[in-house]
Amino acid sequence: MPTDHTNPDLVTDYLRLGLAFDRLEEGFVDAFTGDPGMRAEIANGPAPDPAQLAERARALRADLPGELPAARAEFIGSHLRALECSARKFAGDDISFVDEVNAYFDVDIALADADRYRQAHTDLAEALGIADATGGELRDAYAAHRRADEIPADRVDECVRAFSGALRERVRAQYPLPDNEIVEFEVVTDKPWSGFNYYLGNFRSRVAINADLTQYMSSLPHLIAHEAYPGHHTEHCRKEQLLVGAGQHEQSIFLVNTPQCLMAEGLADHALTAVMGKEWGAWAQEIYADLGLRFDADRAMRVGSATSGLLTVRQDAALMLHDQHAESDDVVEFLETWLLAPPERARQMLRFLTSPLWRAYISTYVEGYQLLDSWLDAADDRAAAFGRLLDEPLIPASLRRELVPG
Repeated sequence: MPTDHTNPDLVTDYLRLGLAFDRLEEGFVDAFTGDPGMRAEIANGPAPDPAQLAERARALRADLPGELPAARAEFIGSHLRALECSARKFAGDDISFVDEVNAYFDVDIALADADRYRQAHTDLAEALGIADATGGELRDAYAAHRRADEIPADRVDECVRAFSGALRERVRAQYPLPDNEIVEFEVVTDKPWSGFNYYLGNFRSRVAINADLTQYMSSLPHLIAHEAYPGHHTEHCRKEQLLVGAGQHEQSIFLVNTPQCLMAEGLADHALTAVMGKEWGAWAQEIYADLGLRFDADRAMRVGSATSGLLTVRQDAALMLHDQHAESDDVVEFLETWLLAPPERARQMLRFLTSPLWRAYISTYVEGYQLLDSWLDAADDRAAAFGRLLDEPLIPASLRRELVPG
């Protein structure tokens, strides 16, 4: 792939702008593999003014496309729109939650029909072999299923390593990775999320697993695929090698609350089925059996299919909080009711939804999954389409265009 050196000043200005947001909220820059001197200069410089950052984002957007190709200009423009909104929020501007999500992720959100959740409960009751989908029997049966699905705390580490090794081997055969790529896993506590990929550059990641949350046999393969193979780590590695290596330096920064996040989370939530297929349970059952753990793949797949109808519950909770201004206790009750979550788990979800940095982020999982699911289903070759997600700087708008019948 030829190296591209067009219009370096605009791209550099975009990188400098993005790095400045880490001075407003630590963690806003999720990853940066570019010039460490530039990052140090921004980190040690004067504290930025949010209103000036918003103005700078608008000015850079007005300069597009410059000498950049149309696709790169569109990518940067969508991210400048998101950064302008973030800067305005930091400056104290009053922006509705729906408009905030639209500016960040280029999607429109609305409350789902509760009938979808009632149907999901009916499907779940059938999967669990009970007749009543409306009373306490469903809650008790689901809680019993979850207890049977728990991974003993002292076995989590070996399970993580077993699935990581198996998935890494499968992914490297299908989507080749640099020989020196590596993922290191660590256990952490007191975090609002279940897992997190810290991409360190040079094809290295550190993946943190939150030990405060119980790990389940049915979800751990998804977690490893999501964070590592072929999810976040794999995407970062391939984009660093193929895009940044070809001079597309805008891909050297990954910023929270931008279209990148919706694409990345949607990709990662499809990661396990991308390499193992939608009937991945039998494969996981064999790995657990080798570890001396009994995993009922058939039951887990039926329960997973039923609970997929509850995908939008947490986004609805965010809309209740930030758009309808509901009381926190009412939102917790909503989460407990539809997700059948115990109170402590519902409160953990609320913590994520009320975090200043992460409050809108739930939409990346909901809308990202749905958009990419439609796009992947429309592809003639689903595996090849997933490869495009790993390798190309796609954004929501580009996927929607491809979904329009030509």
